[in-house]
Amino acid sequence: MELYKYQGAGNDFLIADNRDGSIILSKEQISLLCNRRYGVGADGLMLLENSATYDFRMVYYNADGSGGMMCGNGGRCIVAFAADLGYSHFGFEAADGFHTADVVRTEDRYKEIRLKMKDVEGIRMAEGDSYFLDTGTRHFVRFVPDVDGCDVVGEGRRIRNLPEFAPEGTNVNFVSALKGEDLSESVRTIRVRTYEKGVEDETFACGTGIVASAIASFCHCYEGHKAESPVKYEVHAKRDVLTVDFMPSLSGNGENCRFTGVWLSGPAVYVAKIMV
Repeated sequence: MELYKYQGAGNDFLIADNRDGSIILSKEQISLLCNRRYGVGADGLMLLENSATYDFRMVYYNADGSGGMMCGNGGRCIVAFAADLGYSHFGFEAADGFHTADVVRTEDRYKEIRLKMKDVEGIRMAEGDSYFLDTGTRHFVRFVPDVDGCDVVGEGRRIRNLPEFAPEGTNVNFVSALKGEDLSESVRTIRVRTYEKGVEDETFACGTGIVASAIASFCHCYEGHKAESPVKYEVHAKRDVLTVDFMPSLSGNGENCRFTGVWLSGPAVYVAKIMV
């Protein structure tokens, strides 16, 4: 089987072309392939398959073999893979519905991909400057003074396994403004670190978590934002910088907002071809 390794902001994936439907992998096989010591190593595995309605279908699995969710960095990487296969249009179905994307820039192995995410609503506030929302995957977002001082793995694992999020669990994001800045309307630059369920560790970036963190940042500083005007956040992950654009529709307070036109932009880089 041919596997292609791509990374999006350090979030790395194994991708296979399964348009002929010949690849059938068990949860245990996926977990072994993604194991960094006994397998190839990756945060997740994806299959590009035929779609009866769209250009292709994205099937995503976490490193532990669990699936059934969207992955934002994975979505950008599978679009880059589709482009490398010769696709020129990128409308695809995923676990959370239809997505489309644009290849903004190509340079050797590097591509910048702009990916349309699902509309977001039903945000819930939680204790301790925190929010819970679904951006294609369930996310808990907590605001902290400085993400560098966070015990992302220890606290992330604790929150991920709280009974209120059972049985699926939740990804956990810690968010702060860049040093010397705040989260006021005029400053929309944030830093994010994420503990991902299914990987059960901190990852270098999480696309749906970056989207969730940007939207939660808007709700966190709800007062003073102009209604019905586009919003853009620059999000600093572990090493790379991504952007999130959306249009908020305001009603009542931050919990009652609806966010449409949600786009995630960032890198998708081809790493290697692997025969297994």
